[in-house]
Amino acid sequence: MQNDLFGGPPDMPPAPAAGGTGAPEAQTRAPAPDQEDSESAPAKPPRRTGVHPAPGLDGLKSLAAALPPQLRLGTSSWSYPGWQGLVWEGAHSESMLARQGLAVYAQHPLARTVSIDRGFYRPLTVSEYERYASQVPDDFRFVVKAPSLVTDALVRSEDGRGRQPNPAFLNPDLARSEFVEPALQGLGRKLGALVFQISPLPLAQLDRMHELLVRLRAMLAAQPALAPHAPDGVLAVEVRDPEWLTPEFAAVLRDAGATYCLGLHPKMPSLQDQLPLLRALWPGPLVCRWNLNPVFGPYGYEEAERLYSPYDRLHHPDLETRAALAKAIAGITSRGQNAFVTISNHAEGCAPRSVHALAQAVAQACGVSGAPMRAAAGQ
Repeated sequence: MQNDLFGGPPDMPPAPAAGGTGAPEAQTRAPAPDQEDSESAPAKPPRRTGVHPAPGLDGLKSLAAALPPQLRLGTSSWSYPGWQGLVWEGAHSESMLARQGLAVYAQHPLARTVSIDRGFYRPLTVSEYERYASQVPDDFRFVVKAPSLVTDALVRSEDGRGRQPNPAFLNPDLARSEFVEPALQGLGRKLGALVFQISPLPLAQLDRMHELLVRLRAMLAAQPALAPHAPDGVLAVEVRDPEWLTPEFAAVLRDAGATYCLGLHPKMPSLQDQLPLLRALWPGPLVCRWNLNPVFGPYGYEEAERLYSPYDRLHHPDLETRAALAKAIAGITSRGQNAFVTISNHAEGCAPRSVHALAQAVAQACGVSGAPMRAAAGQ
């Protein structure tokens, strides 16, 4: 009975051959099981470390090839863990993506630009710009926001409330030394659009628009030429008050060789209502930043963050804005002009999915007509 617990008694070994002196066959030593397995089992692949592209992105290459070569489409920043499976493989922390995500983001077939927004809060150095430039291919172009040091009329507290007038507002020397020159030197040919996003103005400033236009003209005129080092580079001005949208504003931009940044934000009129300013500057490039869905109103960033985080799906597809923007892109690029378009997670809920949807709309618009600028602008 004891033997049955272990499978029965062992077989008796065969008797050795007559006259033989060798060991019985049953006593011949067999290889240990772990030795046998290690020789026959395939070697395990080395463990992957760092950030890697999401699988399946090669399927977007045909869509990317259908887009106008003048179009640089991308997102606002890149360090979002919720883009797992859309941009990168696996789960990563925001800090890891901030360090390693850009090089992977730039491998996405539809991503040919990105907006560097962090410089709005603190001017970046030449070495920081150089580090960004080293992580992307030669055809990649950056959209960079100017520091609030020169674009906000107010000095603000940590909660965003204006405390006092900003003496550096629209200062030509600071704009050049703290923004344009470092970006130009660090990014070189990979510089796309340098955007001066002028924050909402206090009422007292809005009543002195002529004075602001004089200061804006002086600031833009003081900046170094971009073309010698960045052939695609352009200065652009984005605003948050509709009072800016006048023929006088267009004249200041045109005289300075700058352009208007189409800001899609609830504080501003619709895309269609902003297009007349672009027509006044035609011919010229398109710079567009799609910032915030109108469902949240002009002060809805915090609500958008709560609802849209972790930014992995489209919550409020804005089909009207998407169609109008695709039409404008198709018309402008069909005349040989560059287009730099970046989309925030706050536009529809997930910037990579918005980029994909807009790319499809642009490809369709280009395939249908390749309309000229006037048709794209709704004329």
